[in-house]
Amino acid sequence: MKIKTLILFTALIGLIMTSCSKSDPIDTRATDAADDVALSEALYDDAFASLEIATVFAEVGKKSASVLDSCPLITINSPGEDFFPRSIVINYGTGCTGLFDIERSGKILITLSGPRGTTGTERILTFDNYYVNGAKVEGTFTIENLGPNDSQNAVFGVSLEGGKITFPDSKVITREFTRQREYIAGYGTWNPWDDRCLITGMSAGTNLDGKSYTLTITSPLEWTAACRFLVAGTIGFEVEGIEPFVLDYGTGECDALATLSRGDETKEITLRYWHPKYQGN
Repeated sequence: MKIKTLILFTALIGLIMTSCSKSDPIDTRATDAADDVALSEALYDDAFASLEIATVFAEVGKKSASVLDSCPLITINSPGEDFFPRSIVINYGTGCTGLFDIERSGKILITLSGPRGTTGTERILTFDNYYVNGAKVEGTFTIENLGPNDSQNAVFGVSLEGGKITFPDSKVITREFTRQREYIAGYGTWNPWDDRCLITGMSAGTNLDGKSYTLTITSPLEWTAACRFLVAGTIGFEVEGIEPFVLDYGTGECDALATLSRGDETKEITLRYWHPKYQGN
């Protein structure tokens, strides 16, 4: 009897140990948290793309000009006697469908302290009643040219303060980060569409459920102006009340897919410019 009891006890311990070592499955809490962050990445990267395109307009031409870029009206001015600093207004008005077939409204405001290619110059981006597919986007971007790295690639420090995305039901996602963008292609051309960057750094905020999160880029995110979404890289998630997991954007393919993983568990998600909890375009 004692031998049977010992065997049963040993088997039970083994079962407990196996259960403890296995990660939780990718549940809806993890998927929801990933959707929040993936949307935030898309919307703020979209604003960065607008910044880069507007910078090209600002660095050529006259001291003041207005350009209708099919959807937004881009207005550029130099407030003083010199060419720099420059101010840019990207005005989407009451709403229009433009880059990547996304509906935007309101304004993006940008100031340039000097030429983009000069070490130490800053570009500051803010939003004025700006909406993307019905979600209000807020925050202040500061982009500083840090000069070339050891590989002679241009590197920019990028920070976001006061980032907030507000949905029609008044729920919000908050977001702040400090990152670096290393240009691995396209930097020296006048064509903004051939730009390609590697992004490193961390971010933090709260998700739609009000839970705090911290994100660490565990392998550099790859951004290319010609693709709607990030094409490569991984982000490690630490979300209040959820076991840590990883968001993987892939290995370079321009698509709308990413993968969540935790231990042996994986799940594919679709990247969007609108949140799946709300009706989108």
